[in-house]
Amino acid sequence: MSETILRCENLGKIYGAGETAVRVLQGVNLSVNAGETLSIIGASGSGKSTMLHLLGGLDSVSEGRVEILGRDLAHLSENQRGQMRNQALGFVYQFHHLLPEFSALENVAMPLIIRRMARADAHERAAAILKEVGLGHRLEHAPGELSGGERQRAAIARALVTEPRCLLADEPTGNLDRKTAATVFEMMLSLNQRLKTSLIVVTHDPELAHRAQRVLELQDGRLLDRVATSV
Repeated sequence: MSETILRCENLGKIYGAGETAVRVLQGVNLSVNAGETLSIIGASGSGKSTMLHLLGGLDSVSEGRVEILGRDLAHLSENQRGQMRNQALGFVYQFHHLLPEFSALENVAMPLIIRRMARADAHERAAAILKEVGLGHRLEHAPGELSGGERQRAAIARALVTEPRCLLADEPTGNLDRKTAATVFEMMLSLNQRLKTSLIVVTHDPELAHRAQRVLELQDGRLLDRVATSV
């Protein structure tokens, strides 16, 4: 039986209080197994990004619980949650968030250096995954010297260099043209297969969404299992 990497039960999020309170999510239940790929779709403002932030421990829940590798995030200190994110999760966003003053190699090596890995070893592993995503010839280039697709590939390499158990991607191809978006998404699926990293992707692109094994939809704050695919 596959290991459960991430789970949430009766997850809810409310912003504000009293008459100004706004409920974004309610009664969300989800279980993600090792190596599984799933996509989350929904209308703009439906809470997709909020849900991803809750699953990744980047925001606190109003109701319910989130577990990563069997550990309830609510029972961890802020420092422990940070360590959990660094050890078990990878994050990719619509904007790459690469540090402009560092090279692609240095950006990708950063999570390993934060883990206190020796700089030479961190750079060696970063160079290897950059080559795997087709950026072996761009190691010393700054983000400003890379194309949009190259910057996003570098961001994905940075998220995967620690070989996380689960990758959370929020509109990772939203700023790319359709051809580049398809290439980047295909690369993410390929790395998912090789590393056995679970993949949760929030996307507005139905064509890309249906490449995942499961397609879920957020509607009125609730998560619905819309489509099962056979990718």
